[in-house]
Amino acid sequence: MRLGVAALLAAMVAMPVVAAEMLPTPAREAGPAGGEGPYPTLVIRGATIIIGNGAPPVGPMDIVIKGDRIAEIRPAGTPGLAMRANRPPQGATREIDATGMYVTPGFVDMHGHSGDPDKAADPSYPYRLWLAHGVTTVRGVPLFGDRAGRALADKQRSAAGAIAAPHLYVYQTLGSGADAGWTGGRVDTPEKARAWVRWAASAGIDGIKFFNRGDETPAIDRAAIAEAKKLGLGTVAHLSQINIAEFDGRDAAAAGLGTITHFYGHFESLLKDRRVQDTPSSYNFNDEQARFGGIAEIWNQIHEPGGPEWQAYLKEQKATGVVFDPTFNIYSASRDLMRAKNADWHARYALPSLTRFFESNRDNHGSYFFDWTTANEVHWRNFYTRYMRLVNDYKNMGGRVTTGSDPGFIWQLWGFNYVLELELLQEAGFAPLEVFEAATINGARTLSEPKGLAEPDFGLVRAGMRADLVILPENPLQNLKTLYGTGTERLDDSTGRQKRVGGVRWTIKGGTVFDAPALLASVAAQVEREKAAK
Repeated sequence: MRLGVAALLAAMVAMPVVAAEMLPTPAREAGPAGGEGPYPTLVIRGATIIIGNGAPPVGPMDIVIKGDRIAEIRPAGTPGLAMRANRPPQGATREIDATGMYVTPGFVDMHGHSGDPDKAADPSYPYRLWLAHGVTTVRGVPLFGDRAGRALADKQRSAAGAIAAPHLYVYQTLGSGADAGWTGGRVDTPEKARAWVRWAASAGIDGIKFFNRGDETPAIDRAAIAEAKKLGLGTVAHLSQINIAEFDGRDAAAAGLGTITHFYGHFESLLKDRRVQDTPSSYNFNDEQARFGGIAEIWNQIHEPGGPEWQAYLKEQKATGVVFDPTFNIYSASRDLMRAKNADWHARYALPSLTRFFESNRDNHGSYFFDWTTANEVHWRNFYTRYMRLVNDYKNMGGRVTTGSDPGFIWQLWGFNYVLELELLQEAGFAPLEVFEAATINGARTLSEPKGLAEPDFGLVRAGMRADLVILPENPLQNLKTLYGTGTERLDDSTGRQKRVGGVRWTIKGGTVFDAPALLASVAAQVEREKAAK
């Protein structure tokens, strides 16, 4: 929402007091990048709708939005014929002519992080990139590291329309949140884990992110998961190698974990002839090239894809209801480093501080290509073949798969890498309609179920749902590349030259309309300013 100074101050006064140094830099509100609305009545005219539940497209339709809700969806005519004239409702506060365009639910990013001073100090930068790519909901895992107070403040400001940002769900690690009132220090016992979960629930935190390492023993994780279930908090885990022999994907799901993010824990549950991965004697987990180069070498140490052990594992996981959040994109540079470094969007949209963070070095997490080899990439390509098969098989037997991007690391840029995640789901075997199901309603359900909601109120283009929508000039089912902010190239036969097509036209979050090209232009201008200031 574009707010005046008085309205912005009023919205902030209504929020809990948080120390000034704990608040993020407010998102820029000047100009169309700030969003407009919600409106008493907003009508999107003549669109073809991708509902988000796996159904085929339907159109042309008019979508009537009142405030932050979809009030009704009306037929606008018959395909191939002129639209019906004078269609109700008339006199809407705003109309968007979406004739020939496509509307999908707003996208849900289930693995989000914001920037930090080393790479993207202004949190409006990732927020604008997310919105510009149709991402209307983000699960921060965590959003600002240990700073739960900072994440909760942005969650409130986004809900109030005081910043241009997606809806935010705050998931924090055990023991974090000193800036929000946690005084118990490190969580190093099951009792303290339960105490932290109770505190987190009272503070408004939505869920827990586990890392399966350090003080976080399997006993602590089991205690926290059990307490979270009682109190309506969600749970997600990156099952690190440090404790993987004691707590792998099978163990975590049996303990009641909600989501396994990344690939960690899956293949460790499918090892043949051994219980732990066979690594070189020189392996050191803290050497990131060894860690991220070596993890892919597990691909040929597991039971064969599709075999009885493979099927048994997936059936066990489905029985627990655990969600797979594969984050294919975040490690994709490992199988083709040159492509990732030279992606179309870096030159215009990557901050110079972010590029420096990405460049190979031993200090920054995920900048691990110290001496990356063809052999490393071959292992990763083989790994992806089997990992993608696992995720697709899980989907095919009815397991839930969501979309998460884990942006800001390993040459992956907010929003752009979310679209790459959708492309990689299609590579894994998902039909485009299944990709949109994973990107919308599956995430919405996963965020809503821990709160005791039988069905979410967002994630579909349906009357009664929250008005989180993406309006696209191209058919994304025909080519997911058209979702990128840089669009994609297509031959223009009238000129004989390539032209850029695609990109999101408008993102609607809770009835507030964001001009996606204006959001991208504001990011490009910021990047140019920071390059000039170097």
